[in-house]
Amino acid sequence: MYHSKITGLGYYVPDNIVTNDDLSKIMDTNDEWIQERTGIQERRHIIRGEDTTTSMGVKAAKIAIERAKIDKDDIDFVIFATLSPDYYFPGPGVLVQRDLGLKTIGALDVRNQCSGFVYAISVADQFIKTGMYKNILVIGSELHSTGLDMTTRGRGVSVIFGDGAGAAILSREEDTTKGILSTHLHSEGQHAEELSLIAPGMGKRWVTDIIADNDPNDESYYPYMNGQFVFKNAVVRFSEVINEGLQANNLQVSDINLLVPHQANLRISQFIQQKFRLTDDQVYNNIQKYGNTTAASIPIALTEAWEKGKIKEGDLVVLAAFGSGFTWGSVIIRW
Repeated sequence: MYHSKITGLGYYVPDNIVTNDDLSKIMDTNDEWIQERTGIQERRHIIRGEDTTTSMGVKAAKIAIERAKIDKDDIDFVIFATLSPDYYFPGPGVLVQRDLGLKTIGALDVRNQCSGFVYAISVADQFIKTGMYKNILVIGSELHSTGLDMTTRGRGVSVIFGDGAGAAILSREEDTTKGILSTHLHSEGQHAEELSLIAPGMGKRWVTDIIADNDPNDESYYPYMNGQFVFKNAVVRFSEVINEGLQANNLQVSDINLLVPHQANLRISQFIQQKFRLTDDQVYNNIQKYGNTTAASIPIALTEAWEKGKIKEGDLVVLAAFGSGFTWGSVIIRW
């Protein structure tokens, strides 16, 4: 059996910077209020017509492929994590296959929201470990800005999210002391509606229902978040799944060189950092600049950390995420 190893990383964010002060001009909020609750100072929003979830993913993927020093024809499989696909169907995986000009390889879409990239990495890891594939392109990309309620009514959610994409190439590694050591995935659907976007959906409310009602106060097609409840669950599950990964590999917290948490809220990351007594150099956060980019947040942060020289060969890197579903997971990597 093989291990899988991240051999290339890339990310892309739109040029359009939206500061907290910019948001204060279109809704009743301010920089102090947003930073106090989330730690976010600014985020990126696309310019309509310039980017899509797929196009951002493609831009990040091209960088990752180049850094992996492989040809696009060496890619055996595509896994695309997002909650904001270009189309209801088909998913963006096949659009990436088309737009990158890849061979007619398989393409899989992962719908696990904030945990999407961790789930996608886990799936890719299994394919490579078993010898089925040698090189897999994994993408996390999100376009939130065009689907948010950018009014005072929606400020509790809309100030948090940003647009962007990150990508990784996972390749076969014969040295089983290196690469991805283990992945750990969990879910608790009992709380599915606590962080959700209900409509349009075939289960309760489809587009025809929205059109028929023509209700200007309808909030069913905007994301809903029970913020305090999500926060309380996140800090518990983050801790559990990080410990689970360490214990599975007979490792200690002191062995962690870098923790890259999903960028949900800076206050959550700070809580986890304090709980595990990690230094600032052992935790990488960039939500201050990009907001919460859901499935894209970990690959964007991981790529930035690598670019800044914060990850070296032999380092123990931990990825951890929690989000809608609820779903959560961790990835333990020996770089």
